[in-house]
Parts: sequence; C-alpha cells; structure tokens
Amino acid sequence: MYAQHDSNIRKTWFLMTTFFVVVIGLGWIFSYFYQDPSILYIFVVVSIFMNIISYWYSDKVVLSMYRAVPVTNESHPDLYNLVENLSITAGLPMPKVYVIPDGQPNAFATGRNKNHAAVAVTSGLLQIMNKTELEGVIAHEMSHIGNMDMLLSTVVVVLVGFITLISDFFIRSRGMMRGRDEQGNQVQGILFLIGIILAILSPIAATLIQLAISRKREFLADASGVLLTRYPEGLASALEKIGQYGTMPMVHASNATAHLFISNPFGAGLARPGTAGVRALSKVSKLSRLFMTHPPIEKRIEILRGMN
Repeated sequence: MYAQHDSNIRKTWFLMTTFFVVVIGLGWIFSYFYQDPSILYIFVVVSIFMNIISYWYSDKVVLSMYRAVPVTNESHPDLYNLVENLSITAGLPMPKVYVIPDGQPNAFATGRNKNHAAVAVTSGLLQIMNKTELEGVIAHEMSHIGNMDMLLSTVVVVLVGFITLISDFFIRSRGMMRGRDEQGNQVQGILFLIGIILAILSPIAATLIQLAISRKREFLADASGVLLTRYPEGLASALEKIGQYGTMPMVHASNATAHLFISNPFGAGLARPGTAGVRALSKVSKLSRLFMTHPPIEKRIEILRGMN
C-alpha cells in the first residue's frame, strides 16, 4: 500500500525545487526588461514564500475553496466511525473529516503528511451511497494519505496556479515595454520573445504534469483501497453511481483542483451501455487523454470488477 510513499516525497521536493528555479528565471527576465534588480529579489522571496505556503497551508487553501465544514462523531457518526475504522485498518492516524455542501457525489484527501491529513466528502456523496460504497470511497482516500499522494497533488495546486498567474502577468506586461529607448532593443526583443514562449508553455507543461500525476494516482488508490476493504465491488458500485451523474459539475469546480477528487468535479459521466458506448470510449485519443484529470471511469470499474 505504501510503495509510492518515498517516491511521492521525492517528487514533491523536486517539484518545489523546479518551481523555485522557474520563478527565479522569470524574475531575472522581468528585472532585465525593467532594468530593476529589485524585481529579481522580490521573485526570490515570493518563490520561497509560495513554497512554504504550498507545503504548510495548501490543504487549508483547498478546503476553504470548497467551503468544507469540519464534522465530528456527534454530527456525522456513521461517516466519522467509518473513517476511524479504516484509519485503524490502514495503520494511519485519524485524519480530520469534512463535508462539502455540494450535490455532486465526490471526495478528496489533502494534507502535508499522515499526521496532518484530512478527508472531505460532498453532501451529495453521503446522500446516494450505501455503507459498503461509502467505505470503498473512504478507503480510496485513505490510500492517498498512506501513499502520500495528497501532499504531491495539493502542492501542485498552489504551484501550478502561481506559475499561471506569473505567466499571465508577463504576457499582459508587453504594453508596459513601449517607449523604451532603442539601445539594446534587439537583445530585449529576443529575450522578450523567449519570455513569451516560456510564459505560454510553462502553465501548459505544469498542467500536463499535474494531470499525469492525477491519472496514475487514481489507479493506484483504487487498488490500495481494495486492499483495505477486501471488497472491490463496494468502490466499483460507488464509481458507477458517481458516473451516472453525467456532466453535473460541482458548484465551485476549479481546473486547478480537479485532480484532487476521486472523480472529475466537472462531471464524470459513464459511456452509454452497448456498442455505441464502447465505440465512444475507444475513440478517446492518446492526445485527448493527456488532458484528462482522471482515467475513464469505465476503465476503473472494469479493473475493480476484475479483482473479484
């Protein structure tokens, strides 16, 4: 269950180091264009600050984005006891439990480590799941905690978002370059072109990394969750119900955080049964799969039911 634990920690530190280098590089370009060395210093300070924020507070940022409400054994005894029992089974500390007031059935785990973790489920999930299905979903999220997926994925939310903001600001700042003297304009033009290319490609590359991480971790958490419950049909049935909600999005769905959830918060509709549905699924190209936050829900169900 915990085979990916150390690997995900290394990936997290690599991601944060890469972010630090990218932001400093963008800061150097800004400082050159505006002939103001203090801009580079500001970017260094900001990159350090954002790394600290992403590590220590990214979970709180995500929970606040979705208006998650903490719950107790008194307010939601069935949910709380289920999380507690699975924590004991997995050998993990009891995470904090939250409910998101949203009709779409969904859930995610977040936190910087197993001692500072949280599991959040939507009110819609609680309404439609029976006990074994809810147990399958919670076991899936507990597996993310055990595998340290949630640290890697939650850090990505903050860092990718910040890189996107910087890139957008760089592109919009082109108009501020007008009126500069002609000396060195050719060099400035070349560097500015490089800056524009980096500003466009950086968010795309960061997003592709984010999505690739998300797809891989969902398959792993499905399998790890089954090891906890010993009942693949519970999670398979839960995913089937989630998929039946089609394209119904969450109220506060965001592209930046979509990869955190057990299914796409913009809608995870199942392909229609029969030949037409199979053909529709098979037409998903390799290129389009690069931009999917989650593997096809049909494929996940098929794998889970193959475990019986």
